[in-house]
Amino acid sequence: MNLKRILCIKISDIGDLITVTPALAALREALPHAELDVLTSAHAAPILDGTRLADQVLTFPLRAYERAADVFKPSALRRLMAFIAQLRARRYQAVLLFHQLSTPFGAWKHAMLTLGTGAPVRAGLENGRGWFLTHKVADRGFGAFHQAAYWLKVAALLGASDSPERFPLRVGISEADRAWAAQQLPESGYVAVHSGSGALNVARRWTPEGFAAAATHFAQHLGTSIVLIGGIGDDSEALRAHLRLPYRDLIAKTTLGQLAAVLERCAVFIGGDSGVMHIAAAIPHLALYTPFGATNHFAWQAWRPQGRAAVIARSGVLCSPCAYIGQSVGLRSGCAARTCMRALKPEGLIKGESRLAIAQRERRPALEVLGVPIDRLTFAELLDQIGHWIREASSARLICTANPELVMLAQRDVLFYTILRRCALVTADGVGLLWAARRLGVRLPERVTGSDSLPLIAERAAQAGWRLFLLGAAEGVAARAAARLRERFPRLQVVGTHSGDPSPEAEDGIVALINASGADILFVAYGSPQQEKWLARNLARLQVKVALGVGGAFDFVAGTAQRAPLWMRRLGLEWFHRLLRQPWRWRRMASRLPRFVWLVLWRGARPPRHFEGIGGQYG
Repeated sequence: MNLKRILCIKISDIGDLITVTPALAALREALPHAELDVLTSAHAAPILDGTRLADQVLTFPLRAYERAADVFKPSALRRLMAFIAQLRARRYQAVLLFHQLSTPFGAWKHAMLTLGTGAPVRAGLENGRGWFLTHKVADRGFGAFHQAAYWLKVAALLGASDSPERFPLRVGISEADRAWAAQQLPESGYVAVHSGSGALNVARRWTPEGFAAAATHFAQHLGTSIVLIGGIGDDSEALRAHLRLPYRDLIAKTTLGQLAAVLERCAVFIGGDSGVMHIAAAIPHLALYTPFGATNHFAWQAWRPQGRAAVIARSGVLCSPCAYIGQSVGLRSGCAARTCMRALKPEGLIKGESRLAIAQRERRPALEVLGVPIDRLTFAELLDQIGHWIREASSARLICTANPELVMLAQRDVLFYTILRRCALVTADGVGLLWAARRLGVRLPERVTGSDSLPLIAERAAQAGWRLFLLGAAEGVAARAAARLRERFPRLQVVGTHSGDPSPEAEDGIVALINASGADILFVAYGSPQQEKWLARNLARLQVKVALGVGGAFDFVAGTAQRAPLWMRRLGLEWFHRLLRQPWRWRRMASRLPRFVWLVLWRGARPPRHFEGIGGQYG
């Protein structure tokens, strides 16, 4: 292409703009005579100072237009239209959009901006919303490629190289920046610590005591000092309170260029997923140690095609990552519990332990229904599998049960959907799933329900010596259920019961109680999807071998709730019995069950489009 004027659009945060710098460098190499402009946010723009990657850096506060109501305010709309007119007057021949079109409104905004330039060539990622692009790279979802690799692929649409090894991250550092840094840090080899993550997403932050412990370890090991970096609001006061070694405090005292120069004088960087971490990743000699939790490490870990490899550490929480997964933004700010970060210990980061959050299945599911995997097995096979895990498994396995209501709930609840995709087994708890399986060409042998699993597993446990723990339900119900099970199976070992609750505040104490009991199998009766979310958050630190949610099973065993007669269960009418006893359920069933049938007929195995790619491939 004979292009003379190109606009690159990346209106976002510091770290996001840094991931575009390899693509800008590739464009510079491929089109050395073209005028290359970059449109970004005002606070990220200084990253490009001195890099010679852009001829002109334009800024616009597109983040101020987060809602449709923001766009259609008369003053805001006039400002936006005037800016688009300015872009059009520059007569760009090509526009490269370095954004994923994750939401319909976001895609509409970028379409308006891109089309408004009047450029005949419009390149970017296509996920079904890129109708306005003329040149496209297939978007396989967040984490299928690192963000920097995605942007190199977009640049390649204009003839640039997309070879990762040739294009590291770039940040601008002037000689004045280096002179300032040398005054602040006379020596070299410091340990830099950043405890923040930007004000918009505190879910990415590790604990201040964890950062302090890791910084102390490396400072003592290297015989050097600690330097604190970042900005106001980065948990700085808590970090200072936990440090027991002398430190140099540069928090909120640097420009972006000075910060990069400070990092050049350091040997180790410790910090979470943030723009500061991406600046550190652009310093080749710097050793990086980064804890990841809610956000997608496949997409945003340090880009190091050249230089020293970075260490990422994760706690192994089953539901992590939950933000920016597949084609969905997911839980942008994580969950309220943030167990994925709290459960990560300093020694895990220090040793560079990176445990995979996605449990590798030992068997491929028989089918998927609307994206939810369903395993083909009988109760007898389930009991045998549990026995195998108790004998052989080195970590806990999560078993989930799914009925049509829960499959429908998972179509809207990205976290619940993610958990179902990642757990070890999903059984068909509901006659509707047996119908769906037949419709999709698979015959499931029987329903494997959570309510039936409790007594059947207890019977096998009494024979095999498995130890059980019952968690959840109303006060005293778990204890009564345990007593009834012991009456039926005298050799049964129920080593603990606890009513508890699924709140984040209670989970640390409950986990300690379960681990102290020595249980092999944990049953949780918080109701779905709360019980599955609680188990996913805490599975990595539970010392049981098998965990499963059983809904109302404790009430049935304890006699505090009446289950459907056997003949109704055999005919698949348990849902009708529940509706008769709990008529308030009719509205929920009436909205979900017909839609389940329609969606199975329409989509079959396919998930919602924005959930595609979540959960990875089965092992």
